[in-house]
Amino acid sequence: MTGASSGLGAALARHYGALGAQLGLAGRRLAGLQDTAAGLDARLYQADVRDIAAMQNAAAAFLNDIGVPDIVIAAAGISIGTLTEEAADAPVFRAVMDANVLGLVHTFQPFIAAMQSNGGALCAISSVAGVRGLPGGGAYSASKAAATVYLEALRLELKARGIAVVTVAPGYIDTPMTRVNPYAMPFNVIPWQMAWAARALKWLPNPVYDLIFEKAPRKPRGLPR
Repeated sequence: MTGASSGLGAALARHYGALGAQLGLAGRRLAGLQDTAAGLDARLYQADVRDIAAMQNAAAAFLNDIGVPDIVIAAAGISIGTLTEEAADAPVFRAVMDANVLGLVHTFQPFIAAMQSNGGALCAISSVAGVRGLPGGGAYSASKAAATVYLEALRLELKARGIAVVTVAPGYIDTPMTRVNPYAMPFNVIPWQMAWAARALKWLPNPVYDLIFEKAPRKPRGLPR
């Protein structure tokens, strides 16, 4: 489980841990991982998903410590506002894409060979924000659109080898990253209505979409933490 030091990754880790799962938790902040792991059967691996060498080392340690996983969940990611005209945001675009897209590759790649013998699942967190571009969130929307398409390709690549690839595309979730948003977040869960909302957004005519979202509040800009 990546992104396990806070937010959705931490919540998922606690959920599976409460069910008795043996966990491998990866994240950048060791203190956060330790908080998440309290009372759980978990091994901790301090690693940044943007660093392929660190992720390969973490995966090798997990395979040695615990064995081949039944499921690998990529929950790490960056959500932050960006504006193309701001030169200071160029490295932020790169950081978001590296974490939200390449981070999936770095998370899954070290486990695929080992999982082919027993099967299993690779699961990643995308977002309905990847359905249409959101003003002020170009990097995030683009990264989630890329993640969704990448995962679809990976699903077909691995299907015959018995490895399932699952894409989860929630709406807003109550995490430290979303609490800074200066606007209402009506879908603060993953209800079935979100699936219909995503389909509606995808096919909404551009003039109607523009009317709704052009003046929408923007996600705050800044530097990834």
